[in-house]
Amino acid sequence: MRSLLSIKELTPRILSDLIYSAADFKLIRDSHDKPLAGQTWGMIFNKSSTRTRLSFEVGIHELGGNALFLSANDLQLGRGEPIKDTARVMGRMIHGLIIRTYDQQDLVDFAQWGKIPVVNALTDDEHPCQILADLLTVQEILGTWEDKKIAFVGDGYSNMSISWMWAAKHLGFEFVIAAPESCQPPAEFLAELDAPNVTITDDPQQAVEGAHVINTDVWLSMGQEGQDEKEALFSGFQVNSDLLTSAANDHIVLHCLPAYREKEISEEVLELHASTIFQQAENRLHAQKAVLAWLALKG
Repeated sequence: MRSLLSIKELTPRILSDLIYSAADFKLIRDSHDKPLAGQTWGMIFNKSSTRTRLSFEVGIHELGGNALFLSANDLQLGRGEPIKDTARVMGRMIHGLIIRTYDQQDLVDFAQWGKIPVVNALTDDEHPCQILADLLTVQEILGTWEDKKIAFVGDGYSNMSISWMWAAKHLGFEFVIAAPESCQPPAEFLAELDAPNVTITDDPQQAVEGAHVINTDVWLSMGQEGQDEKEALFSGFQVNSDLLTSAANDHIVLHCLPAYREKEISEEVLELHASTIFQQAENRLHAQKAVLAWLALKG
């Protein structure tokens, strides 16, 4: 049974195929092809969401299926029922499950016990659907990710940076993370990654120099709010006009949103690159439709 649990677990071929499929879905949004016709897909969100929930519900509908939103507080999971019991019930009633939660292992358990496709809609470990949308955006604007330098400025060991590192591993583009030393990937992760095209620095200027794509994200992921000591580490890591002076002339700026203006990104830069950033947000819909169709046909 196929699932999308992480970028790590995809092959380079499948990753590329999903991005090109997303581009096709964007071109034929009004197509009558309905690979989810007659199917109901559940959605369990333990974290708040705007773009993810909206894009999945619209995408399921446009592919002919029904989206069933299930608040974790309304399920017996909230009263201590084991995941394996909930999953075995769901596996007998719905056709697939989309989960946004904290622990990556929860997705693995749902896929194991439910015997239905499971999609990672964000965990603390990875955010695969966002990376698919981001790479689609890079392809649309720059034509390719090949021979491009992509930089990530911010928390170097967050779900976004982790997913980007695995994408770089699979697709071979140059990827540089600029993060405070204590927010960089640990040595054991980098050893497992084993990607010479991925480098880490604590110098944002070095990371951005010559970069075609500059990524950033919130400094404190969901669940880390109020960690003032961690946030203070990112002084000097804001993506602003001064930082971008050394980027490639045709560079683009990406932010997966929501953005905290004048923290990880300046108001000026966000608005200057707003068309790209909101194109990136829209592409969540098309990327996720590609994932859903792939799972429906090959699950």
